[in-house]
Amino acid sequence: MPTQNALDLIARGADEILKREELEARLKLGRPLRIKAGFDPTAPDLHIGHTVLLNKMRQFQDLGHQVIFLIGDFTGMIGDPTGKNVTRKPLTREDVEANARTYADQVFKVLDRDKTELRFNSEWFGAMDAADMIKLAAQHTVARMLERDDFAKRYASQQPIAIHEFLYPLVQGYDSVALKSDVELGGTDQKFNLLMGRGLQEHFGQPPQIVLTMPLLEGLDGVQKMSKSLGNYIGIAEPAIDIVTKTMKIGDELMWRWIDLLSFEIGIDEAKRLQADVAAGALNPRDVKLRLARELATRFHDAASADIAIAGWHAVVRGEGDTSLLPLSEIAVPAEGLRTAALLKAAGLTASNTEGTRKLGERAVRVDGAVIEDPQRVFAPGFEGVLQVGKRNFARIRLVAEG
Repeated sequence: MPTQNALDLIARGADEILKREELEARLKLGRPLRIKAGFDPTAPDLHIGHTVLLNKMRQFQDLGHQVIFLIGDFTGMIGDPTGKNVTRKPLTREDVEANARTYADQVFKVLDRDKTELRFNSEWFGAMDAADMIKLAAQHTVARMLERDDFAKRYASQQPIAIHEFLYPLVQGYDSVALKSDVELGGTDQKFNLLMGRGLQEHFGQPPQIVLTMPLLEGLDGVQKMSKSLGNYIGIAEPAIDIVTKTMKIGDELMWRWIDLLSFEIGIDEAKRLQADVAAGALNPRDVKLRLARELATRFHDAASADIAIAGWHAVVRGEGDTSLLPLSEIAVPAEGLRTAALLKAAGLTASNTEGTRKLGERAVRVDGAVIEDPQRVFAPGFEGVLQVGKRNFARIRLVAEG
């Protein structure tokens, strides 16, 4: 691929490239570049927000470069305080090892396993002694550390900062030295740490890496960054039908951002054409969203599962097809059953009985396609059907007796 085209692909969706002219010069060297991204195994499961970096790594792979997926099993035991106003609790060795195993399984849903160098930073830090770590710590000053935004805020508000927290940026930066990286990828919240790598590489006589930051993906609400704690996420291990239905709930404006950051199939030029067609009223944004939903479900499962999920979505939302294609969830209920609002809450379709009652009053609740309004209706063990709240929130359930 011509250098300019490669640069355009690499820059797609990126927040910042430091420095772009250096990246262009290295691309012109004609050798595979070493592309590094580090992940601390702080949780065992990934959501699609985590895949923003993985997608960019995959693009580098497709351009012929060497991708290094670095699991920070050593840094994970320090704990990155990014964005926190308190010291993060370090993970135990057992936590790190368990999470790292599941990471390795999940990332290859995006990355090409045969073209990925999987590394652990305990390889080099495990061989360091206390004197080595002190020498590394001598490469930076407290004043420079306090330039980091979260440290500065905590210092100004007299919140405690533990000494070991200053080691985290140094350790992440030294990873770039150990791996001789040409490019390091990270979220916008990682910029300070990524630049640390540039400085340490220069100190150790290496060409400084190019820093490429990617934005933090907004979740289903279109406001907050995707997070499990906020419930606005899509897990990459979720069933295909959940990936499809959740993707279909995002706003039309957010859809274009997701396409930029998550899609391989919809290229830069095609995305512009689609956006123009939607703006002109020649294309329904729902159809573009369905295409994205199918791509994501296929990536994290397979084409057959994606087809079934799309068909299930059509069956419920558009009344076209067989709702038996939807996955069936069993819900345990008392022998006397549950009233409608309580059942909607138990099925995860509303947050509370009060919300369920309100939705009934709005005629927004359906059972097998038929509107119901009776809050006193009881659903007993043995019931099986599709509950629906609004157009896009639904579940196929079977009720079983508790115990």
